[in-house]
Amino acid sequence: EGRGAYYEGAGTLRDMVQNHILQLICMIAMEAPVSFDADEIRNKKVDVLNAIRRISKEEVGKYAVRGQYEGGWMEGEKVSAYRNEKNVDPKSNVDTFAAVKFYIDNWRWQHVPFYIRTGKRLHEKTTVINIMFRPAPNYAFPPEAAETWRPNRLTISIQPDMEIRLRFQSKRPGQFMTLNPVDMIFRYKDAYDGNEPEAYETLLLDVMEGNATLFMRRDQVEAAWKIIMPILDAWQNRPPVSFPNYAPGSWGPEDAEALIARDGHQWILM
Repeated sequence: EGRGAYYEGAGTLRDMVQNHILQLICMIAMEAPVSFDADEIRNKKVDVLNAIRRISKEEVGKYAVRGQYEGGWMEGEKVSAYRNEKNVDPKSNVDTFAAVKFYIDNWRWQHVPFYIRTGKRLHEKTTVINIMFRPAPNYAFPPEAAETWRPNRLTISIQPDMEIRLRFQSKRPGQFMTLNPVDMIFRYKDAYDGNEPEAYETLLLDVMEGNATLFMRRDQVEAAWKIIMPILDAWQNRPPVSFPNYAPGSWGPEDAEALIARDGHQWILM
């Protein structure tokens, strides 16, 4: 993708997870601030980062997956393998994909897994957060309705389109008690005139206005690196034996599917 020289010194875990994705986790998991003050909000984010369970080097294989794309076809065009990109070592072991399972060890999120995945040359360029609600301990509906019942789900889409989608169960018309998933949707472009703000448009305005709310503070950066470094160190000490390991246009390596399947879950495809 024309960023070979940069990516050789970074990789996906450094480029995306350490910064962008951990910030998204903070936004989802943080406690409500008492005011819309930059330091108050960043304090709450630091609390989340400090509560994220550290993954030991010995456990990295259980909690994290890396990948690198091979050559092939994508959207009708032939694309190169990462190792054949310009300014990339032909034997490079740099990750172009990462999937990680995190836990946040605080009173609210104890035992709740946070699964993340990100990568290059995937099926679609999209940023989506899916929040699965915990099933109710008591199922009040009759047995015939149970066959179609699913937990409610909140989906927050950041790109390509900004929207919020709440999926819940509705009774299907008719005399039988049969539940069916339906969506309640808010779309930014449908609700407001004008274009959605570009990726860095808001941040540039914040810089000019001196608003530091969305910017990382030093203690945030340090806390984020403490989470990521054990994974990076383990990967550095154990070079991959199967690179490249996913096709362009796919959703990543098979090991990423196994990571979440071990817990009885699967990635949600939008």
